[in-house]
Amino acid sequence: MTKNGNFRGDDNTGGTHYYPPMIPELNQRSRDIFRYIVDSYLAGGDPVGSKTIAQYMDMNLGLSISPATIRNVMADLEEAGLLYAPHTSAGRMPTQQGLRFYVDGLMQVGHLSADERQYIETSCIPSGRSVNQILEQASTMISGLSGSAGIVIAPKTDKPIRQIQFVRLKDTQALVVLVMQDGLVENRVMDIDRDITSSALVMAANYLNDRLAGRTLSDARLLIEREIAENRAQLDTITTRLVRDGIALPTDKNNGVIIVRGQSKLLDDVRAVEDLENARILLSALEEQETMMRLLSATHGAQGIQIYIGTENQMFSHSGWSMVISPYRSEDRIIGAIGVIGPTRLNYGRVIPIVDYTSRVVERLLG
Repeated sequence: MTKNGNFRGDDNTGGTHYYPPMIPELNQRSRDIFRYIVDSYLAGGDPVGSKTIAQYMDMNLGLSISPATIRNVMADLEEAGLLYAPHTSAGRMPTQQGLRFYVDGLMQVGHLSADERQYIETSCIPSGRSVNQILEQASTMISGLSGSAGIVIAPKTDKPIRQIQFVRLKDTQALVVLVMQDGLVENRVMDIDRDITSSALVMAANYLNDRLAGRTLSDARLLIEREIAENRAQLDTITTRLVRDGIALPTDKNNGVIIVRGQSKLLDDVRAVEDLENARILLSALEEQETMMRLLSATHGAQGIQIYIGTENQMFSHSGWSMVISPYRSEDRIIGAIGVIGPTRLNYGRVIPIVDYTSRVVERLLG
């Protein structure tokens, strides 16, 4: 969903259909000129002059329009707040309002090829990887396809567990391997005492597996704590401590986590000192827990893709950045989000189907 419109993906085609809102009235000539200016800006980031537009209109649309007439149209579009001139006697570029107008009513949304859909699905295959590893790969993949920074908000998870295993890493550390019912794997590292034996690790795992199967970790924790408190657990002191520590370990996803890949791409479009400072501010914000809460809040109530251009999102109050983001759900509840962050001249028509399809693949995987 955009701020003013809705996007809905098509599972059969991998494309994204757009349902535009009401937009200001422009005649066809004004639309053609405005669309070309925005398309050129998104492709190269530079202002467009009347002579360039006249040549395009003649060669591609078969319309012979003088540069003077085009300048008059550009002046009207500027007065409407859709264009601006960055320098005296320069061409025109779209304003933030102009980009919103373009995205909401004039943009052509692309389609993913069969190979691209297959690549997205293959990148998200579990193959024994943990949830975080899968989401990290999804963020890397979406960054590569979009040419911008990929962002994933990993959810808090509490899924039914199939099996738990303790693997000694060294004298004072063990790896806790949690295998979920759906085949996903979570790995955690826990500290252990030197006197913990291999047989104690096995005994603790056997005890937990008898009680974990089919239960979530939080449900199992209540049962096991009650058994231990009532002295119904036939465990020695060492194994009891190991059991308690094994099920009490915090996980990174208890409060969610932001996974960002391709941060360097945010610097690729920097053209001035102030742009570099804006990039640094954004990169710093992406490391803060509060940012994750704002991003998740932005997706609540959304039925699909949301597009934030420039200052439309609090995160980008310093402007210069846009975000295309989509929530993913489990049991009709939003548990995370996936998207792309880049400059305002983001290739929206290309990015939207990438984000849409990836979010639905992740939703099927984690739902």
